[in-house]
Amino acid sequence: MRRFLTRATAPLAALLIFSLVAPAQIERVEKVDLDMMKKIRDEGMERSKVMDTLSYLTDVIGPRLTGSPQMKKANEWTRDKLTEWGLVNAKAEPWGAFGRGWTMDRVSIHVTEPVAYPVIGYAKAWTPGTSGVVSGDVVFAEIRTEADFDKYRGKLKGAIVFVTPLREVKALFKAPAERLSDEELLKMANAEPSGPQQRATPNEQQMQQIRQQQQFGPKRNDFLKAEGAAVLVDTSRIGDGGTVFVQGGGPRDASAPQSLPSITIAVEHYDRVMRTLVKGVKVRMEVDVKATFYDQDPTAYNTVAEIPGTDKAAELVMLGGHLDSWHGGTGATDNAAGCAVALEAVRILKTLGVQPRRTIRIALWSGEEQGLLGSRAYVNNHFASRPAPAPGAANDIVAQIRGPQGPLTLKPDHDKFSVYFNLDNGTGKVRGVYLQGNEAARSIFRAWLAPFKDLGASTLTISNTGGTDHQAFDGVGLPGFQFIQDPVEYDTRTHHSNMDVYDRIQADDMKQASVIMAAFVYNAAMRDDKFPRKPMPVTQAAQTR
Repeated sequence: MRRFLTRATAPLAALLIFSLVAPAQIERVEKVDLDMMKKIRDEGMERSKVMDTLSYLTDVIGPRLTGSPQMKKANEWTRDKLTEWGLVNAKAEPWGAFGRGWTMDRVSIHVTEPVAYPVIGYAKAWTPGTSGVVSGDVVFAEIRTEADFDKYRGKLKGAIVFVTPLREVKALFKAPAERLSDEELLKMANAEPSGPQQRATPNEQQMQQIRQQQQFGPKRNDFLKAEGAAVLVDTSRIGDGGTVFVQGGGPRDASAPQSLPSITIAVEHYDRVMRTLVKGVKVRMEVDVKATFYDQDPTAYNTVAEIPGTDKAAELVMLGGHLDSWHGGTGATDNAAGCAVALEAVRILKTLGVQPRRTIRIALWSGEEQGLLGSRAYVNNHFASRPAPAPGAANDIVAQIRGPQGPLTLKPDHDKFSVYFNLDNGTGKVRGVYLQGNEAARSIFRAWLAPFKDLGASTLTISNTGGTDHQAFDGVGLPGFQFIQDPVEYDTRTHHSNMDVYDRIQADDMKQASVIMAAFVYNAAMRDDKFPRKPMPVTQAAQTR
């Protein structure tokens, strides 16, 4: 273009060039301390403690079902570790009544006839034990509606009742572990706000179906108990090769009727029994489950601690993940990984002697697996509250999906809050950030990610992601973000399964995630302005107090 300019056209060209570059000059230039980024990277990659932390949480403390002794031990251990590293105000902060605790102490399952063999299986959380070994004939009860009850009246006394149909198991021609491809990342980067990464909220018809399914389960359980069945057995809808996906099956309310002893077993063993029954051959099983309920302290706790700020100490930057887990494995990828990364991030900052302008607060949540209960209660207690939920909402899956409803009442700390960063998508390395519909965050995160492009983290998508604790903040108009992570084996092998153990963790990914988390928290704490916010939720604040 330059060779075509003349004295007469030069002023016009200069004006054109200015008009093209002016918007970029108007956009605020985000300052990044590259020297500090190098220090954070060096400490996090060369002298990492993240895997030591992960091993203690998973191998030593073990599964951390909210309300269990292991969960309380995890609260106490992380509190003490944060104090050891020099953080202040470390505590296990109560957030409200959760209900009874529960542990799975022993499970032994065997087929004894027509030929003996052991069975892989686990008890469902908050279901009772068998009070010793129970032996009984296996009966498949295909009960889909209450009308099916009549088919099995008088036929289930003392039976081991199978309740899900035989499930076909196919060969794994595709590896269960994967990383996000360049094409997938580009698709995310180009997504519109309603793109494929945004978790859709079920419509009213789907909500009704979900509620009907939730209400039918207890009715079926009551029928099986009344008929004298000994144990309820199912298999998970996904998983094979000995991987068992198991969650809850009984009430947390100590005053509610106790459910039937319930177990989930490996699909290969489940199907073997089912095929034998189809041939008209009797199958007998022995089941021995020891489970313990804990009713002494129904209160649940989050672990919190701080690195105090300096000139902007009243303002707050937060990071965290959920410390609770399910019980089949040791909660490694879901979510000791995210907690260990958050812990490592603050350890890095303390080791480097960082004196942040804003106060940095780490929070490790409980009750996430039951509906983001710990983080939502924390936000309700500290930043913005909604009317108390209707009675029974805590046990209503539809209410959990929708989240808190009603007008907001903002609290003074709502205005002082800057931003929250969450990690809870398994062991995969950070590939970028879900902007959660906050377009103003794009240029900021682009600058923050630039020093780590060689580590594979550069994708920004306007799309939302759900299912974890950043939603508690986003739902009340506070900036809350979840990182994009490689899926690795999260949905195929580890999420809520007996294989969610330390061995499935990728150490290099955890180091990379810790470095990026520490960098993001540092940058947010040091910038001149608080993090920009998107418009308040549709349900606006009723008042500020």
